[in-house]
Amino acid sequence: MSGTAEVQVRPGVEADLKALTTLYNHYVRETPITFDTEPFTPEERRPWLLSHPEDGPHRLRVATDADSQEILGYATSSPYRAKPAYATSVETTVYVAPGAGGRGIGSLLYTSLFDALAGEDLHRAYAGIAQPNAASARLHARFGFRHVGTYREVGRKFGRYWDVAWYEKPL
Repeated sequence: MSGTAEVQVRPGVEADLKALTTLYNHYVRETPITFDTEPFTPEERRPWLLSHPEDGPHRLRVATDADSQEILGYATSSPYRAKPAYATSVETTVYVAPGAGGRGIGSLLYTSLFDALAGEDLHRAYAGIAQPNAASARLHARFGFRHVGTYREVGRKFGRYWDVAWYEKPL
């Protein structure tokens, strides 16, 4: 496959849970992109899935291959922090399946996510990017995020410390 013509983006549903968990667990096991260190079972990830309904400020968008329906990636908007004054802020993230990078899937997912959020009472989106990750920084810049600071050596995984760069975008 080439390009994005064969990719569809839609809300995530319960039937996606196993595939979404498998995709996420790749990043847990193989990369510092997430600071989770132990893989999840689909049942352990169910509360995460259910916290992203089809409406409201906390969404899950899924990219699938139009023919096979294989999940190629997902994007979410989640609560930024639990305290009430943060309610108009969200943290966004994108995960693209191994082997599906470089096809514009992250851009399709973020376009869909931000379109879905356009009518919500939201003021800012934030994204934390474990460093180094130039591809993610470029994606976020394309969507109007700007770097606001870096937490140095904030997480330890794979026997070393990792920085996280923080980005924000007005909504």
